Amino acid sequence: MMADGALSDLIRVLADRCTGCEACVGVCPTGAIEMREGVAWIGDACNLCRACVSTCPAEAIEVAATARAEAAEGRGVWVFVEHRRGQVAPVVYELLGQARGLAETLGTKVSAVLAGEGVASGAGAAADPVAGEGAGPLAAELIARGADEVLVVDDPALADLREEPVATALADLVRERKPEIFLFGATALGRSLAPRLAARLGTGLTADCTGLDIDPGRRILVQTRPAFGGNLMAVVVCPHHRPQMATARPRVFRPLAPDASRRGEVITFPVDGSRLLSRTRLLDYAEEVTEMVKLEDADIIVAGGRGLGGAEHFSLLFELARLLGGAVGASRAAVDAGWIPYYHQVGQTGKTVAPKVYIAVGISGAIQHLAGMSSADVIVAINKNPQAPIFKVANYGIVGDLFAVIPALIEAIKRRRS
Repeated sequence: MMADGALSDLIRVLADRCTGCEACVGVCPTGAIEMREGVAWIGDACNLCRACVSTCPAEAIEVAATARAEAAEGRGVWVFVEHRRGQVAPVVYELLGQARGLAETLGTKVSAVLAGEGVASGAGAAADPVAGEGAGPLAAELIARGADEVLVVDDPALADLREEPVATALADLVRERKPEIFLFGATALGRSLAPRLAARLGTGLTADCTGLDIDPGRRILVQTRPAFGGNLMAVVVCPHHRPQMATARPRVFRPLAPDASRRGEVITFPVDGSRLLSRTRLLDYAEEVTEMVKLEDADIIVAGGRGLGGAEHFSLLFELARLLGGAVGASRAAVDAGWIPYYHQVGQTGKTVAPKVYIAVGISGAIQHLAGMSSADVIVAINKNPQAPIFKVANYGIVGDLFAVIPALIEAIKRRRS
């Protein structure tokens, strides 16, 4: 029997081959298959995982050519360019660096997708200009950072990168150019825009990835992300729909060094501004107010955990961070206890950081916390428990009472400076 409704265009049961063995019923993860008159029948709950196809001993379940064609049609690795007030978000450069490796494995191009108002300044449908020549400053920088081409969508309705009009413009562009992979930063904007776009395109999306690779045999994007509170790593693939979409956490991938000699193409696409409607309007940006270096930009981070014992003891860390020119971070336990605001939280449910030096004070080293700081160049752990997991990832470990160690460090720095 054919699958139900629109699914019949994608997957079907060949009734003349089906033996009624019910093997497919047992392996279906969504319970979409049942037996009708001795023949398997596939309902609307099917998500095209193909578990039944590989299990059927009679080869009676067939994926239609339309599903196979969609997977084979896409080409190119795209990166969405998040920017504000002329500044590109750092995660974009990190994704361009990772996209270069993915594209080289696939033998395809890296495209930076630049939407906004005035972003096409100086950029036309130029044929292979040198980066910076015939391109606006944003496009030139994107080429220097690894893009082979910059796809520009410029309209006043896209000025603030509000999700609704941007999703409309990107959906039109995707349908026209048919990319194989589309990557977004796991920022506030990326986490809102990417799922909206994926729903419009009818494709899959993996959020908060910490690993992106290619299965070269199947040309499939292998997406790795923490799951179950960071207690295991899930590997996700989207074999049947394009584009394969993912958001990736900032500070996970390394950006490429800018190369002003790189050449690339800048292509501006026309857009019908009357279709770029939005039910919201931006009133203003509320900047994060801090007297110290922002956590995600800091080269040195001093982070505290449950071992501090109370909010009042974070003053020690603030003093040490001030002397070092760094920022103060915290574990989830300290934030949940109300000792320090959430924007200081480092870890799976907080910020991902990659400083030159990360000093973990009174932090045991739960896997959720390690997911947010293990990319630091040097990790220094201070904990009175010599069995604390944090010591397994630390470059330097100090086993001792933090209330003795931290004041001693502060005094030593002051003496050295005087």
